[in-house]
Amino acid sequence: FNGPLSQQVRIVGQATRPTSLPYRANMTLLDAMIAVGGLTDLASGNKARLVRFDKATGTQKEFAVKIDSLLKRGDTSANVKLEPGDVIIIPESTF
Repeated sequence: FNGPLSQQVRIVGQATRPTSLPYRANMTLLDAMIAVGGLTDLASGNKARLVRFDKATGTQKEFAVKIDSLLKRGDTSANVKLEPGDVIIIPESTF
């Protein structure tokens, strides 16, 4: 996808296939995780962060997201709505 960054959702870190996805209306965290093939075996999904640019203040905000809870336990409260320009950062777990 080669569109502007403001119209993408980027997934980086310990996703099976980290990538940039074109944003589409009503896109959720689950949609993004399906598109990247889920998490790697080394992922710490419940320590993932969602980075979002706040247009009103001109700053970036970070939010915790619980990808393991969503994918492994079916916790739908962890299925947050995404916005254009969001970045999902999935860290590696420390053993």
